[in-house]
Amino acid sequence: MKKNVLEYLDNSVKKYPSHIFCKEEDKEITYKETEKKSKTLGYQIIKTVGKVTNSPIIIFIDKSIDCMIAMLGVLYSGNYYVCIDRDMPNERLDAIINNLQPIAMICLKNDEKSRIIQEKHAILTIYINNEIVYPEKEIDDAIAFARKSVISTDPAYILYTSGSTGIPKGSVISHGALIAYADWLQETFNFNHETIFGSQTPFYFSMSVLDIFSTLKNGATLVLIPKKLFSFPIQLLEYLNKSKINTIYWVPSAMGIVAKWKALDYVDVTTLKTILFAGEVMPNKVLNRWREHIPNAMYANLFGPTEITDIALYYIVDREFKDEDILPIGVCANSMNAFALNENNDVITQGEIGELYFKGPFLGNGYYCLKEKTDEVFVQNPLNNKFSEKVYKTGDLVKINEFGEYEYIGRVDSQIKHSGYRIELGEIEHAANCIPDIDVCVALYDSKKDHIVLLYQGRNDSGRVLGTLREKYLPAYMLPDRIENIAKMPYNANGKIDRVKLYSEYIG
Repeated sequence: MKKNVLEYLDNSVKKYPSHIFCKEEDKEITYKETEKKSKTLGYQIIKTVGKVTNSPIIIFIDKSIDCMIAMLGVLYSGNYYVCIDRDMPNERLDAIINNLQPIAMICLKNDEKSRIIQEKHAILTIYINNEIVYPEKEIDDAIAFARKSVISTDPAYILYTSGSTGIPKGSVISHGALIAYADWLQETFNFNHETIFGSQTPFYFSMSVLDIFSTLKNGATLVLIPKKLFSFPIQLLEYLNKSKINTIYWVPSAMGIVAKWKALDYVDVTTLKTILFAGEVMPNKVLNRWREHIPNAMYANLFGPTEITDIALYYIVDREFKDEDILPIGVCANSMNAFALNENNDVITQGEIGELYFKGPFLGNGYYCLKEKTDEVFVQNPLNNKFSEKVYKTGDLVKINEFGEYEYIGRVDSQIKHSGYRIELGEIEHAANCIPDIDVCVALYDSKKDHIVLLYQGRNDSGRVLGTLREKYLPAYMLPDRIENIAKMPYNANGKIDRVKLYSEYIG
């Protein structure tokens, strides 16, 4: 039984030492080289902080092979890592550091941003030095000692949720949760040493967990796609072919950009076999365009919050969907359990809406140094009064369709009372997304004016949008009071629509 996620790297090094682990634009590294450099950094950390284990270390390095080495090096030192978004506002960064109180920061030499943070917070700084050489026995002995102190319930990393207001919440994920998750992924999607992942999401976003640890477990290859290519869809698809990428796990917005600019009409993508997506609702008109051009790939809609490592519900697309249909988020992973409760705390039946709960080995350890916030959502199973059993209360509203699959309705906090009716803003968004020439949309609620506001990007006139919603999709009480066509939808660093920014700009 595995107790440390580094055992995946150990096994892959034995089986595939010269296989490429990770690639970026002008650089690549084998599994054996990865092990050597990560262990060297792990030893460097131990020499710097002493025999301190099970403590947080922040990584202030852009998404790269060096960042990956830093993550693994922290794990080799017996500690847990926290990848930091280098472009986040200073106030948010300060709040994270104050909450975390890290024992050290890993960065690259001659980095001005890191120097400012180090001086402001007096953090012990460790620079990645790929040229440093230590005696091999010293490294092995120190790392063996550190790894003995770590068990499966100890943290592997902390990931701070993005896009929220107030105090950032750091989700603590253990080695055991990562191992359970990576094992399920391999069993479900048949990843192996020939899998080549095309990585889209930042390392401080939970979706990156699938790419990284599935790669490590299976001796696969992780290709870090240059961020700039997502603004040039044709070049992006050409890069997939050139890199022989056969598996992607992207947010629907990224796939939507490709569909919007009709890049699939110009580039024949020959390598893709597995296309996974999560993080947002996937519009069927986007999915259908991908399926039309790459019909033999396996498509899957994945669903889960950061607090349960990444994913626990999944739907492997096995039937046709019209643009106006709802794409299911599917059924539960084998090792997990999901249930949804209505307002009376009864398990929902088909067609009924309820709040989603998860239990099982993917659950995180709560929020770092935020007990009250943890206790709000990591709760005693309301269906079990016989023994202690923690479940995660997601705040997501779902219903069960005629196939026994979950469908996503929206968030509890996006359910509004308008004109005497209880309304899901997600249902309005789904309807608007079905209209031709709407590329992307967001429904917001202005509580001061009791107005539903629909913001969209596309070529359709707002009057025609309202008319189509009225004629085809929505009852009168759900129609937006205000509809605006905006020039460009804002996205956060994770590639998801920045709803907080939209609310601030258009409602205030």
